[in-house]
Amino acid sequence: MSSRKQSLVLTVAVATSYSGASLAQDQDISDADDLTAVIALQAKPCGKVVNAAKRGENDYVATCQDGNRYRVYVKDGRVIVEKVS
Repeated sequence: MSSRKQSLVLTVAVATSYSGASLAQDQDISDADDLTAVIALQAKPCGKVVNAAKRGENDYVATCQDGNRYRVYVKDGRVIVEKVS
C-alpha cells in the first residue's frame, strides 16, 4: 500500500491515543491493530502487537507477539518502522 495509507493508519493510532490514556497504560485493541497494520504494511515480521509505549508525538515502540520490537514514527511526512534490539 502507499505511504499515504500508512500515514493515515498511524494518524488514526495517534488520534485514538489522545482520546484517553496512552497505549502503555490502557491497551486498546484498535490501537494495537493499527500498529500491527502499519508494521505489516512495511513487510516486517510481527504477528500481532501485544504492547506499545508512546515515546512522543507520532512515536511508539511496539512489542509483537513473536518477540520483535519496532519503533514506529513519522519523519518528513513518512511512516518509519525500525527494528529495536
